[in-house]
Amino acid sequence: MLTRLEAYYDAVPRSAARAEDFGPLTLFVREGVGWPYYARPTRGHTGAVDVEAVEKVRARQRELELPEAFEWVAETTPGLRAAVEASGLVVHEHPLMVLTAAADERPAPPEDVTVRMVGAADPALESAVAAPYAAFGATPTPGVAAQVAARIEAGLTRLAAAFDPSGTALAAGQHQPVGPVTEVVGVGTRPESRRRGLGLAVTAALVADARALGVETVFLTATDATVARLYARLGFRTVGTALIAEPAEQAG
Repeated sequence: MLTRLEAYYDAVPRSAARAEDFGPLTLFVREGVGWPYYARPTRGHTGAVDVEAVEKVRARQRELELPEAFEWVAETTPGLRAAVEASGLVVHEHPLMVLTAAADERPAPPEDVTVRMVGAADPALESAVAAPYAAFGATPTPGVAAQVAARIEAGLTRLAAAFDPSGTALAAGQHQPVGPVTEVVGVGTRPESRRRGLGLAVTAALVADARALGVETVFLTATDATVARLYARLGFRTVGTALIAEPAEQAG
């Protein structure tokens, strides 16, 4: 399973980013608008990763004015943590979860909320794209909604959202299929609408959509063990630990 996920992790950024080779590490540089990417272990690399390699990538990220971020799976590349910590980065651990069981129940949204998939020409697209940004106190940069629409048209992204009666998206998220694998990403709820089960309802809609498309492996990264227990209600089980490294000041 982890080998399958590694292949996905290497493939999925390439539809929106260029890959720069740093030997044991690959830096993905987004081309166009949207959340910036990160560096991660080069697919197939089995040797050690030293602190010098990490420093070279960080220097390139600073040159490009990108966040100094690294992402990887602890069980797949166990030696990387020591190198990134030696370079001064802070490492965060998150449960890596794969859908392996039937859901205990499909969570129903509140009666005044509708959860549905959002197409490229949907008038509610911009609102749905904006909701996860609002969850982090941000707003999308110009052109993000158009880029998401293009990715939906190309079959690279699937978008689901929870709407109030006025048609405003209160929560939204995506899954990004690559062959038989997809990852649920970017699920976020507007601060004023939290604790209503909307994020879980959106995730359930994305899972149902992925299954309807014939996707075999659905996975996600949970924020922490508490959130992981919520995802377990949908049939997700922890298979590893996703690690994210960044400077202390970026960690905020």
